[in-house]
Amino acid sequence: MASYRMRSLLKNRSSVTPSSLFYFSWTRTFSSSQFERVGFIGLGNMGSWMATNLIKAGYTVALHDINQDVMKKFSEKGVLTKNSPLEVAETSDAVITMLPSSEHVMDVYTGLKGILNGGNLLRPGLFIDSSTIDPQTSRKLSAAVSNSSLRVKDGSGPPAMLDAPVSGGILSAENGSLTFMVGGSEEAYRSAKPLFLAMGKNIIYCGGPGNGSAAKVCNNLAMAVSMLGVSEALALGQSLGIAATTLTRIFNSSSARCWSRSCKAGLISG
Repeated sequence: MASYRMRSLLKNRSSVTPSSLFYFSWTRTFSSSQFERVGFIGLGNMGSWMATNLIKAGYTVALHDINQDVMKKFSEKGVLTKNSPLEVAETSDAVITMLPSSEHVMDVYTGLKGILNGGNLLRPGLFIDSSTIDPQTSRKLSAAVSNSSLRVKDGSGPPAMLDAPVSGGILSAENGSLTFMVGGSEEAYRSAKPLFLAMGKNIIYCGGPGNGSAAKVCNNLAMAVSMLGVSEALALGQSLGIAATTLTRIFNSSSARCWSRSCKAGLISG
């Protein structure tokens, strides 16, 4: 099932390429001071911790989520909350999205009261999507941003777009030790590093638009294969009379040790 989903994410990849969708026709110099006000949309298990770490790092953060209970928790702590993605964009220098699926991402950016629609034509200088979605959607969104009539609030060209999915799980999100896989303009990537380092430890530039999302798909495929292997080994060992707890001790202290074994032990051996 996992490998089928990965293949479906990558289908038709030959018909949608970075070169066919995305070229900047403008040049702009970024500075980290441009991004003192940060919008964050998507306050789930990962996004809540990521936003919290941005606040701890001293950024002025504006938040939005469809879950009003989560919004209330942040609001009660004095954090600015907004009623729509567009309102977040209007008050921010950079906007980060962390959403469940490609459909949610496109709706937040292009839907009613979405980031790219309504209001005036001035927007933040940088959009970062950290959702785990297919690279085709990331490239489509990047093209939509770069080809739009929107302009950065300082009057320069259209905003930059980075796809920057993460790895590390909820614990790494809480600890600020996520790995970011970043696709898009290298100049925008360099300018965004202070933002990434407020939420993560390993920031890896993967190339043009959609390459961050493609790297995350590849990473998830490798992890899925690893988890399947560990599961099959546990099942085989138990069928041959070895206790699961004994196998776990062996796997965690030998050449079978891997991220899925150490971090997903409760899911695999239960």
